Amino acid sequence: MPDAVVIGAGPNGLVAANLLVDAGWSVEVLEAQEEPGGAVRSDRGVHPDFVSDLFSAFYPLAAASPVLARLGLAAEGLRWSHAPRVLAHPLLDGRCAVLERRVLETASGLEAFAPTDGDAWRDMYAVWSRVGPDLVQTLFTPFPPVRAGLRLAAKLRAAGGLRLARNLALPVRRLGEEEFAGAGGRLLLAGNALHADLSPEAAGSGGFGWMMSMLGQSHGFPVPVGGAGILTATLVSRLQHRGGVLRCGERVESVVVRGDRAVGVRTAGGESVGARRAVLADTSVTALYRDLVGQEHLPSRLLWDLERFQWDFATFKVDWALGGPVPWTAPQAAGAGTVHLADGIDGLTRFASQIAMGQVPAEPFALLGQMTTADPSRSPAGTESAWAYTHVPQRIASDAGPDHITGQWDAREQEAMADRIEAQVERFAPGFRALIGARRILAPTTLQAMDENLHNGAINNGTTALHQQAIFRPTPGTGRPETPVKGLFLASAAAHPGGGVHGAPGANAARAALRSHGLQTLLHRAQRI
Repeated sequence: MPDAVVIGAGPNGLVAANLLVDAGWSVEVLEAQEEPGGAVRSDRGVHPDFVSDLFSAFYPLAAASPVLARLGLAAEGLRWSHAPRVLAHPLLDGRCAVLERRVLETASGLEAFAPTDGDAWRDMYAVWSRVGPDLVQTLFTPFPPVRAGLRLAAKLRAAGGLRLARNLALPVRRLGEEEFAGAGGRLLLAGNALHADLSPEAAGSGGFGWMMSMLGQSHGFPVPVGGAGILTATLVSRLQHRGGVLRCGERVESVVVRGDRAVGVRTAGGESVGARRAVLADTSVTALYRDLVGQEHLPSRLLWDLERFQWDFATFKVDWALGGPVPWTAPQAAGAGTVHLADGIDGLTRFASQIAMGQVPAEPFALLGQMTTADPSRSPAGTESAWAYTHVPQRIASDAGPDHITGQWDAREQEAMADRIEAQVERFAPGFRALIGARRILAPTTLQAMDENLHNGAINNGTTALHQQAIFRPTPGTGRPETPVKGLFLASAAAHPGGGVHGAPGANAARAALRSHGLQTLLHRAQRI
């Protein structure tokens, strides 16, 4: 019998398992899919010569994560690669806002939109340089972040804390208008805010857009050399080298609770796997409480709150094998790993507003990845492994476009939505469609079938909006990995601090499990060795 059972071999589950084995626990990880990784996987399913990332692809949060840094994954073979440019947002008139690898180059490019905007960007980055590392540390520790929070508070006072706090709470449209005279800086902030399910008018979207933009400036948007699956492979290799056990194709059907304590799990095959000390769940919060635990073991208030749990937007993705580079009208977009496609901030607002009304957007905001540009090993020289995703409502009421998409996602609807995304790319890169050698469509229902945590394609395991963050995540009054069942810990992105590949929810759950057995100090010592 292992000391701990971890349900799910996504990045958070694997991080949790690694930290537990570092502390001397025996650990068994059970994964329902036939391969590990959750939303961090890659394959050659579009074309045998092309490596395609199935879900996540760019990893600024992983590059900045103190959790992953302490695991030393380079020793297991993890290497990062960067595109020449971090991010681009082209406009139809040929102008292009570009997040460059160097601050001075980003600032210089923004001056083409307004002469004062270079200074504004440099000032914004100077603030990040003072508070960013402590802010990241604060976000990636359990709530409340006492020690990291005190360090951050001291830095905030020196950086004009109340004014910065106000800026972080602003809608990203307003933040951009206050900081930049031209469209370029505003586009970089707003496009990055739309990586989550935050409209340009949402409170707090300014803070998220600022953080993602500054992470891109300080760390880039790196990719694992060889594909996203390499990141998973290094986590698995590290775990197994330290004696951890991973079993794929083993679906957990229930958490076994005796005397108000989790004592193990039962698989769909009927096997009982005991856990001497803890069960950690890298699952959605609804799956954990409704399906695996059962309401008889939970307080009525939690069940009431679960009825109000809000998912983030659904996601629709298309992968391509392209015969050549994307023919952008704006040449600066050619060297960017990530490209945002929308008709300015007003286009982003229309997109988010249509989703809020339950409509499939007529002109979708597309987030496009040029993977061979970021990592030449992804496809043959002269070609491009590329993808784009957009968001649609969790529940579709109507289609703002002409295709009568209902959300059934049958073959007709999938093809129509993929064509709509390609038409959006074509507007900014005429001739794009002629380069497509093969494509793969991943509708919301497909994404969920491949990773059950991606509820209808919700990639953040719950909305990023302020009402479901910190002490409100996943439900009011939680904010920590502990659950109402003793010995059971939530280790997924449903827990604070939420989505993104950084390992913090898994690390927080592992530390909570160790702390419950008085082993937190041992973990810290192991990580320093």
